[in-house]
Amino acid sequence: MSKKRRTFTTDFKKQVVALYENGKGRQDIVSEYELTASALDRWITQFQQSGSFKEKDNRSPEEQELMELRKRNKQLEMEVDILKQAALIMGRK
Repeated sequence: MSKKRRTFTTDFKKQVVALYENGKGRQDIVSEYELTASALDRWITQFQQSGSFKEKDNRSPEEQELMELRKRNKQLEMEVDILKQAALIMGRK
């Protein structure tokens, strides 16, 4: 039987990180709130890096640039397709 994936509010994450930062043991927090150690570690890292738990706020500059380039590439591919279709239509006239 698999556990149902739980979601946590930003306020809850901040409170848990604050407990850790104020000296409460990592394992104590994990046990008391039935968290995974990896989730707690991720929240601590995210909050220390950017003050945010949103993935987009915690991307490296390289990850952000890659996403922007992929988006731009997709846009340019669409423009090329439109121009090809226009060229075909204009060629028929």
